[in-house]
Amino acid sequence: MAVFSKSGMVVYVLFFVSLLLLLSLRVNSEPTQDKQALLAFLSQTPHENRLQWNPSDSACNWVGVECDANRTSVYSLRLPGVGLVGQIPANTIGKLTQLRVLSLRANRLSGQIPSDFSNLKLLRSVYLQNNQFSGEFPSSFTEMPRMTRLDLSSNNFTGTIPFAVNNLTHLTGLFLENNGFSGKLPSINQESLIDFNVSNNHLNGSIPATLSKFPASAFAGNIDICGAPLPPCTPFFPSPAPSPSLIAPPQNPSGKKSKKLSTAAIVAICVGGALLLLFLFLILILCLRRRRQRQTAKPQKPPETTARTTVAVAEAGTSSSKEDVTGGSAEAERNKLVFLDSGIYSFDLEDLLRASAEVLGKGSVGTSYKAVLEEGTTVVVKRLKDVVVSRRDFEMQMEALGRVKHENVVPLRAFYYSKDEKLLVSDFMPAGSLSALLHGSRGSGRTPLDWDNRMKIAMSAARGLAYLHVPGNVVHGNIKSSNILLGQDNIACFSDYGLNPLFGSSTPPNRVAGYRAPEVVETRKVTFKSDVYSFGVLLLELLTGKSPNQASLGDEGIDLPRWVQSVVREEWTAEVFDVELMRYHNIEEEMVQLLQIAMTCVSTVPDQRPPMQEVVRMIEDINRGETDDGLRQSSDDPSKGSDGHTPPQESRTPPRAITP
Repeated sequence: MAVFSKSGMVVYVLFFVSLLLLLSLRVNSEPTQDKQALLAFLSQTPHENRLQWNPSDSACNWVGVECDANRTSVYSLRLPGVGLVGQIPANTIGKLTQLRVLSLRANRLSGQIPSDFSNLKLLRSVYLQNNQFSGEFPSSFTEMPRMTRLDLSSNNFTGTIPFAVNNLTHLTGLFLENNGFSGKLPSINQESLIDFNVSNNHLNGSIPATLSKFPASAFAGNIDICGAPLPPCTPFFPSPAPSPSLIAPPQNPSGKKSKKLSTAAIVAICVGGALLLLFLFLILILCLRRRRQRQTAKPQKPPETTARTTVAVAEAGTSSSKEDVTGGSAEAERNKLVFLDSGIYSFDLEDLLRASAEVLGKGSVGTSYKAVLEEGTTVVVKRLKDVVVSRRDFEMQMEALGRVKHENVVPLRAFYYSKDEKLLVSDFMPAGSLSALLHGSRGSGRTPLDWDNRMKIAMSAARGLAYLHVPGNVVHGNIKSSNILLGQDNIACFSDYGLNPLFGSSTPPNRVAGYRAPEVVETRKVTFKSDVYSFGVLLLELLTGKSPNQASLGDEGIDLPRWVQSVVREEWTAEVFDVELMRYHNIEEEMVQLLQIAMTCVSTVPDQRPPMQEVVRMIEDINRGETDDGLRQSSDDPSKGSDGHTPPQESRTPPRAITP
């Protein structure tokens, strides 16, 4: 029995030692096969000299490579803007079978996607935009059931978009704009799809009903495409009548010849036809005479009561009269347009109702229209929805907003209140919104928003919000890039400010989704501090070029501040900045300084956020060094050689004083 116990103890010790050895080997493990595949990719693909992988070092320590927790496989490969040229070799990236994230955007890669990409079954996010890939839609991408984001925009892909895209049941974003895709759009019916863009292709036919929920900009630039949200398709015309020569002669089974009409029958038909025409002519004369008598007895209605599309009902596409908006002649005197700044405009409510209206956009608080009055004046009319306050409270809030006068705030000129309609009138800004300028089509021919203009927008917007807070004592409450309108020389002006009190305390916080501060989700109350948070998100939007409410920010669709924090935490700070800023040099330090300010503003603790006056001072203190505002030569240009300036995209130095 003792011998057995001793031998059992020996076996136990050997097992324990073996386990320790296995654990030690696991800790010091190296993704050997993935490392060989990556080295093969780098050796067979021309690239900038700044991208160097040390074969003697672990692949998990290489630039752009991220391994799983056990360091047994490559989890993420991010090589944006590193000057990769040519085709992706086979048997290289396709061997990274555990790969989840692949980012090769903003290079000069060309040719078709290798067929061995079908091995990458675990891929979730693919970013191949701004390259020169060609060929048809890669079929391998339709065989990745876990795919959530696929960006193939700004390449040279052709052919049709396959129906097999529906195999990607977890897809949240599909970006195919600025390619050469043709044919009809397939019916893509994933409920998870949030972002979709096929603009600037060669698509034709009607837009499937499953995709009509996306804005018209998602389909722009396809000449032969139609249907909601674009203008309706022209109905098919009936087939032309067949040529007489092609009509078979009537068959006569009896073999008898048809008899001709007699002379008497022909005369009777002619007389009957003449009498019928005379009768119709008499009826027409009587109708015209009665109409003239009615016009003489009753004066003609004024133009404003005719069926004409008005601002108040432009959203529904119907017609209205003055009484429809004013609530009847009894209240016409009470329900009139109230001007907050006399002498600026000279029109009245009737003029506004006669104006031609064009929908500018549908926002969280209502729909905005561009109204062109008959004398040529152009204004913006916002039709508010879900207003719950009384007339008195509404008028008091409008009077308070009417006193706000600042060059970086769009002035409120007039308002209208009735039981069924609440309208706001403000100046028209022809340059549009920051959202349209920043997130418009990024295809060839687009003029990017350069760094100087982004700094100018950040500075002017900060001054406008600081004025709203002090001395205006107004909480904006709905800060987002679509509410920042641009004036001359890209000077930013805030719009839609101070409207939250009109909607009551029960209003859900989804009005500012993507920009709202964490505490607003719980309290449903906006404050000066929550405005600072939203402004910080706006600065991050300027720096990253990403929309805060899009789901392309990582595998799980996290919000913009958390995505930036995660990238900074991994010391891959340059990945944060917009790829369109890569062409400018000597701006890295300024971008990092503005990023620091933004991260301070989006602190989760409200008391740790600086007041807007302090934010203005910090932006003003950003020291501009010697800069060349012109476009520098692309880092992908072989003529620059190995001495080309390394763009900020590849900097591995994390920004100072940024807390993840």
